[in-house]
Amino acid sequence: MKAFIALGHVAVGLDGSETFSAMARAHSGCEVLRQDFLKLDLPAGRFDGVFANASLFHIPTQELPRVLRELRESLKPRGVLFSSIPRGENEEGWTLGRYGTYHDLEQWRSFMTGAGLEELEHYYRPYGLPREQQPWLASVWRRES
Repeated sequence: MKAFIALGHVAVGLDGSETFSAMARAHSGCEVLRQDFLKLDLPAGRFDGVFANASLFHIPTQELPRVLRELRESLKPRGVLFSSIPRGENEEGWTLGRYGTYHDLEQWRSFMTGAGLEELEHYYRPYGLPREQQPWLASVWRRES
C-alpha cells in the first residue's frame, strides 16, 4: 500500500486476518478492510482499481465466478483489476496446508470475461525467462461499461 501511496494513489487494503489487517494499518496508515474473499462486502463502484497479486488463486473454482463479479461491482466504471496467479493445467487442491487453483490462460480468460471484465493485457513472469520457467500469469482487466 505504501508503494501505491508513493505513486499518488489512495490505497485501501483487504485481508482476512485481523492480525495482518492491524499490521497493515499500522505500517501504512491506510484503511484496511478485514474481509474474507468468500464473504466479501465491498461498496459498489468505490475503487478505481483492484490489485490482486497472488491472492485470487486461493479461491475455489466453484466460488470464483461470484467473487470476480463482486470485485467487478466494487470497481468504478472503466475501473481496472490486476491479477497474478500461478499458472497451471486447471487443477486445484491442497498443497502444504494451502488451497490453490492453477488455471491456464484460456480458463482464466473465461472466468474474467464471464464476470464482465475485458482483457487489456496478459504476460508471464518472471520476465525474460523461457515460458517453462515463468510460473506466474499476470493479467490486467477493465470493468466493461
